[in-house]
Amino acid sequence: MDRIVITGGAPLNGTIPIFGAKNSALKLQAASLLSAEPLMLENMPDLADTRFMAQLLITLGVDVTWIKETHTLRLHAADIVSTIAPYDQVRKMRASFNVLGPLLARAGHATVSLPGGCAIGARPVDLHLKAFEAMGADIVIEQGYVKAAALRGLKGAEIDFPFVSVGATEHAMLAAVLAKGDTVLKNAAREPEIADLADCLNAMGAKVEGAGTSEIRIQGVTSLSGAKHAVVADRIEAGTYAMAAAAAGGNVLLSGARFEHLGAMIKFLRDVGVTVEAEGRGLRIVRKVNGRLKATDFETEAFPGFPTDLQAQAMALMSLAEGRSRIKETIFENRFMHAPELARLGAQIAVHGNEAIVTGVDKLIGAPVMATDLRASVSLVIAGLAAEGETAVNRVYHLDRGFEKLEAKLVGVGAQVARQREEEAA
Repeated sequence: MDRIVITGGAPLNGTIPIFGAKNSALKLQAASLLSAEPLMLENMPDLADTRFMAQLLITLGVDVTWIKETHTLRLHAADIVSTIAPYDQVRKMRASFNVLGPLLARAGHATVSLPGGCAIGARPVDLHLKAFEAMGADIVIEQGYVKAAALRGLKGAEIDFPFVSVGATEHAMLAAVLAKGDTVLKNAAREPEIADLADCLNAMGAKVEGAGTSEIRIQGVTSLSGAKHAVVADRIEAGTYAMAAAAAGGNVLLSGARFEHLGAMIKFLRDVGVTVEAEGRGLRIVRKVNGRLKATDFETEAFPGFPTDLQAQAMALMSLAEGRSRIKETIFENRFMHAPELARLGAQIAVHGNEAIVTGVDKLIGAPVMATDLRASVSLVIAGLAAEGETAVNRVYHLDRGFEKLEAKLVGVGAQVARQREEEAA
C-alpha cells in the first residue's frame, strides 16, 4: 500500500493544469450506453474511478479505447451484451449504479447491484428509483439487486424531487432522453456537471433544455448518435489546489479552472485573505507567506453554494487561520472524519453533530495520518504542505480515485512531496 510523504514549509509557485471533472466524467461514460455509435470523450481524467467505470462498461459490451496521451476515451456500445451490473463491480464505486438508467432506456431492462453505503454516509438511491417508476418502470429489489423493466419503453413524466440531488438529477436525465414524450425535472440540481452532461447528450441528438437551472425539460427521442465532447474542468480539483496554495503560500496559476464555477470558494478565499483573480483561461491564487489568514464561517450547500467536496480542504486551511471558524456540513453525514487526523498535526477542532468549531493555531507539526475518504485524504496533504517537518499520509488509494498526478503537479510548483511504497517506508 502506498503513502505520500510531505516535507512542509515550501511555498508553491508556478502553474498547475486542471483536468476534466471526475464527477462529470463518470456520468458521461454511462451515457455511452445510450447509443450504438461511438462516443469520444476528450479531457478525460485517468483515475481509479474512471478506470473502474470503464471495466464495468466492458462487461456490458462497450468497446473501450483509452488514448492517454491526449486524455481521450472512445466508448462504442454497438451491442449491449449484458444488462447485469454485478455487486463485485458496483461496490467499488457508487457512480457505477448510474448504468441502470441508460440500460433501462435502451434495452428495456436491467439488473444492477445496490451500491450500499460508504464512509461519508448512506447516500440512498430512492430518488433514482422513484424517478424511473414515474417513467413507467417496474422495479423490484431482491437480494441486494435492483431489477428494473420497461419492456414497452419508458414514458415521459413530471418528476418533482423532494430535495436537490445531483445523482438523481443526472440519472433521471440519462433515462429520460430516450423516453416517449416529455419529461420535466423539478427542483433539479444546478451543478456545472449537470450542464456538462446535458451538453454531451444534446451533442448525441438529445433534446435537453434548462440544465443548470432548477427545472430541466427533456423531449424524448427514439435514438441517439455518436458525438465528441470535452469533459468540463474539475472545479473540485481546482478548489483543492487553490486551498493548497492558500495554505502553503505562494503564487499559483490554475490553468483551465473555470472562474464561474467556483464563486462560493472564491468568496471564501478572499474573505480569509487570499488574492484570487481570473487570468486568461484559469485562476491566479496569491497568498503572501508572512501573516496569518483570517478565520471565517461557512456551510456546505448545493451549487452555487460552498461545495461539500471542498469542506475538508477548507477545514485544513482554517486550522491555521487567526480566530475561530464554524463549519456546518449540510449535505452528507459523517463527513468530519478528517478532523481527528488533522488534530494529530496539532489542529484544534471540536465536532458537534454536523458542525465543527475550528480554533486556529500558530503552526501545525508533521505526523503520520490516515486517509478515510477521497476529500479527507487531500485535506491532510494540504495540512502537510503547511506543517513543520514531515507528514506521512497513509491509505492514499483514496486519493487515486479523484486526483490524477497529484504528486507531480505539486512537485511542479515547488512542493516537497513523494509517494512511497510500504516496503520503501519500512
